[in-house]
Amino acid sequence: MNITVRNEQEKDYRIVEEITRAAFSYPERIARGGIDCPYEHWMVHELRKRDGIPGLSLVAEIDDIRLQDSQSGSCNHIVGHIICSKAEVRSSDHVIPVLNFGPLSVLPAYQRMGIGKALIRNMISKAAKLGYGAILFFGRPEYYPQFGFKEASIWGITDSNGNHYPAFMGMELIPDYLSCARGGKYYESDLYDDDQNCDKVRDFDTVYFASERLPDRD
Repeated sequence: MNITVRNEQEKDYRIVEEITRAAFSYPERIARGGIDCPYEHWMVHELRKRDGIPGLSLVAEIDDIRLQDSQSGSCNHIVGHIICSKAEVRSSDHVIPVLNFGPLSVLPAYQRMGIGKALIRNMISKAAKLGYGAILFFGRPEYYPQFGFKEASIWGITDSNGNHYPAFMGMELIPDYLSCARGGKYYESDLYDDDQNCDKVRDFDTVYFASERLPDRD
């Protein structure tokens, strides 16, 4: 199985949202959200309009023969996605632009096959080439250090509430980029706020599957 990572295109939008919804439809996420669906497919949809970075919205395709299209003959299918968004560290003296990333989504049937790792590594490489200075985000501290992420406390940065903990991590893409961030607080897009967006997500999810419902019969 070969994995190809490329930029997301407009024609990919629907399938990316479907993949994202499937990837996050596990019991713990559904329970935490409290609205009987995940939030992440809505986040991706909205990040394309605001705060997301189109050049760092990437999809992973595989050439799995099991997924061969009978009409086109193609075996290439999208099975994963990652997106970066604008964030910043605010201190008394500076506002430092940084990247956030997520959601990171892989279809459940293709997880633990290296697809997520390919997306992360390509995202980091491309972000560095585009000149971004650092990445800060919230994630699993037992997983992300393999890519070079470290606890954000080493730069003296806290979350927006003044807390630091292993799940709040970062990486400098430009050496010493965060040297003036000590004492700063990290702020990501409010699109990641479950409490603020629960009604919007519920409404979106209702419409999201409207096209799949059978029309009423006379």
